[in-house]
Amino acid sequence: MSRLPGSPLTRLLAGLLVLVAVVAGPSAPRAHAAEIVDRYAVQGAINSDGSLAVTATITFDGTAPATLVQKFATTRTAIGDREYVFQLNDIAVTVGGQSVNPTVTNEGAQTVVTMPTQAAAGPVVLSYVVTGAAIKEASGETSVAWRLLQGLSLPVKQFTATLTVPTMIDLVQCNAGPPVSPGVCTFWGGGTHDNPNPTFTDGPRGAGEVVEAVVRFPAGAVTPNEQVRELWTLGRAFSTEPLQLWLALLALLLGGLAFWVLHRRIGRDAAGGGEQTLVAEFYPVGSGEAEFRVLDGVRPGQVGTLVDERVDPVDVTATLIDLAVRGHLRFTELPKSSAYAQGEWTLTRLDGGDALRPYEQTLLDAVAPEGGQPAPVSSLPAVVGSVVGEVQDQLYDDVVQLGWFAQRPDQTRTTWFKAGLGFFVVAVLATVLLAAFTGFGLLGLALIVVSLLVVFLGQEMPARSAKGVALMSGLGLLRAQLLGHPTDQLPKGRELAELSAVLPYAVVLGGYERWLQALVDADTDDHADSTDLDWYHAPDDWHLADLPASLNRLITTIQGKLFAR
Repeated sequence: MSRLPGSPLTRLLAGLLVLVAVVAGPSAPRAHAAEIVDRYAVQGAINSDGSLAVTATITFDGTAPATLVQKFATTRTAIGDREYVFQLNDIAVTVGGQSVNPTVTNEGAQTVVTMPTQAAAGPVVLSYVVTGAAIKEASGETSVAWRLLQGLSLPVKQFTATLTVPTMIDLVQCNAGPPVSPGVCTFWGGGTHDNPNPTFTDGPRGAGEVVEAVVRFPAGAVTPNEQVRELWTLGRAFSTEPLQLWLALLALLLGGLAFWVLHRRIGRDAAGGGEQTLVAEFYPVGSGEAEFRVLDGVRPGQVGTLVDERVDPVDVTATLIDLAVRGHLRFTELPKSSAYAQGEWTLTRLDGGDALRPYEQTLLDAVAPEGGQPAPVSSLPAVVGSVVGEVQDQLYDDVVQLGWFAQRPDQTRTTWFKAGLGFFVVAVLATVLLAAFTGFGLLGLALIVVSLLVVFLGQEMPARSAKGVALMSGLGLLRAQLLGHPTDQLPKGRELAELSAVLPYAVVLGGYERWLQALVDADTDDHADSTDLDWYHAPDDWHLADLPASLNRLITTIQGKLFAR
């Protein structure tokens, strides 16, 4: 059995030394960095020019940390989409009486001061001058409000402050707590003859919490130096204040009035003097009989262009039917492979007996080339699509050449569209600039509305000449006849030809159904009528009673093909 060397007394002394070391060792004092500011003491001075000089002495409960950070808010939201802006100048730091170079950065709406405290045992002294904290009240008084403690990286056990003032004060107040909703300080006072300088006491405060001092001076005692910055908001950019609202309404009124004046001057039809130029008439040729006569060779396509100032598929369809009725073209309805099959027609070129207008010639050559094979209606998108622009140009030129318009309607619409589009671009840019830098965005919106007025209502600017107005008046009379003239008073034996001549004009002016029905009523026998109409042939078992359905399908197919091109 082994034994420890030495006498019993030696072993007893060694044990006691070990016990003392164990007990005393953990409790021996060691240097450590402070985790709390023991005291944050401010000595400040409010100057008559509104500046605030602050000297904050910071002492720690222990050795200062390696660095200490304090963040100062450089803006504060005010009523009315505004904010106050503060500036910190002459920032200086000493540690234990020695000057150090702090790191000062601007991070968003904060000035961040990082102080290299270098674990010094002495106090840290931070000094700076604030401008922008002296704010003029509505009463004329000046309030100096500043958070003497804010944004500190450590909690504070005790806060004290004393501010020297250049004159007697009207009010002193102190707020403390979280930055978003501070309460009141523990104590504040001053502003009396015995104690004119305000004093403030508070604590403890957590890291980042604030202590704000508010001192109010009589009017003229301290010069306000507030710096106010307007904040951009949608409500401010498009303000409805009286000035902005009235300017926007005035712009709308003047813009609308200017457009109305221009329309009256250059966009309104010429005065016709009440004259009428007849396009066609039902001329009496016997007792209870009248034949349909077209005057001056005015064609359905021209009529449609004059009426709505546009060349559209209805005008092209009416022109094709008119070419067929006049003997230049024949529609041939092909037998269906089944009752549910889609209808098909062919267009066959014929030798007509009258001269063609340029647009008619171009259209006829496209749909039924001279010497060519009969063309199916299903081929219209390809053949008409290649010439429809030329047909439109020629028809527009035609109505100008005839003296119905001073300028091509499509060119007038294009001119106004381009002008309105340019105005719109300028108005949008103006709105962006006005909304970005002023509160007059509503004025820009008014300009946009006026520009859209030019874009869309400018399409109504084509104006008919006096000759065109007189012809329009005559068309009104013809339309009334097409809608009301008896359909059974055409010369006997020539009903089919006379009714066919009416049909293209009824397509563009109205009354198409009643004249089509008159063709049906003209059939007084039970025999098939597949070739009774020179301009429309059909299968052998076809009757005139089938014409409305056949022709409606044909017109629908033609217009559908034209729209689908």
